[in-house]
Amino acid sequence: MNAKRQYLSYGRQSVDEEDIAAVAMALRGEFLTTGPKVEEFESDFARATGAAHTIACNSGTAALHLAALALDLAPGDAAIVPTVTFLATANIVRMAGAEVVFADVDPDTGLLTPDMLCAAIQRATAKGLRPKVALPVHLCGQVCDMTELAAVAGASGIAFIEDACHSLGVANIGATQHSSAACFSTHAVKAITTGEGGVVTTADAAVAARIRRLRNHGIVRDPKAFENRALAFDGADANPWYYEMMEVGWNYRLADVLCALGISQLKKLGNFWRRRVAIASLYDRLLASLAPTLRPVPHGDRPHAWHLYTVLIDFKALGKTRASVMRTLHSQGIGTQVHYIPVHQQPYYRRRYGTFALPGADAFYAGCLSLPIFPAMSDDDVRRVADALAAIFR
Repeated sequence: MNAKRQYLSYGRQSVDEEDIAAVAMALRGEFLTTGPKVEEFESDFARATGAAHTIACNSGTAALHLAALALDLAPGDAAIVPTVTFLATANIVRMAGAEVVFADVDPDTGLLTPDMLCAAIQRATAKGLRPKVALPVHLCGQVCDMTELAAVAGASGIAFIEDACHSLGVANIGATQHSSAACFSTHAVKAITTGEGGVVTTADAAVAARIRRLRNHGIVRDPKAFENRALAFDGADANPWYYEMMEVGWNYRLADVLCALGISQLKKLGNFWRRRVAIASLYDRLLASLAPTLRPVPHGDRPHAWHLYTVLIDFKALGKTRASVMRTLHSQGIGTQVHYIPVHQQPYYRRRYGTFALPGADAFYAGCLSLPIFPAMSDDDVRRVADALAAIFR
């Protein structure tokens, strides 16, 4: 690898001096854990996404888990999960004690479609399972057609939790017009970062209140909610130290100092997204000559956050394996990744649910490869990746 060239990972945080100053200021303040920056970050996130209610937590996984618990997903229930996703989307279903029903996806986009959702519902019903929730995944920054999915799910009484961890930056993706909640990640390689972190958005005030309670051990501090009045009150006033635990919750809080970073990052979200759009557009032009053996995941005119720039490669026609292509690119300082291994193929889930075919997911997985995309990439960086790919194809 040429040591003078920056290694281009498939994704990278963009942290500048303003971000560092914001974190330093928070470190000099009174609060390192829960403090005023949490509510400020939540308010700013609500404005950025069109959300009515926003709850920050310490990971995208925690966001998904909290949303599932707030919808009372529990043992005896089932949830539909598209198999092309990160493990967490399925794992939080098991964390809630429910069963996972894996759905196939479109072989070209990796997205859950109405037909795939319908097939998953029928397969669940045939096994005696009752799907309570479905978790559409806005993969790579693409957005599922929530209107069409809702038309299928509504007839079956299925609620939606949107896995929006890849789609921050798409207008109103957190407004939850067709879902009970949307869940975001603020991990380092996402649209904005808090280092680690997540956010749940919802239009339902009751769901939001429960998520806030579950985020903090199931604790309430509102005197109007107290049940043990003998312990809670000194005359007409609540005891100042008093709290009650209404149900089992978790410590899923996001620290004030990390929210300070998130507040600063959100100010740049629009610029980050516009740069991602420009990079994707340049990739589209530069890679066009490699078709049909290589083709970008088709996006048409649909909204896209461009969290990932993913291409589909016919490795058989190329005469090379995916691993060999990745190693060649890595040797030239270019990082790539595969998003994702279909979750139903993981040993835990194979042992639990057996082996079965989801051909759309298998086809998408067989060809997908994510190329570097992050706001700090220059046009020359994009050309470098395209030229390296073109050399492999010669």
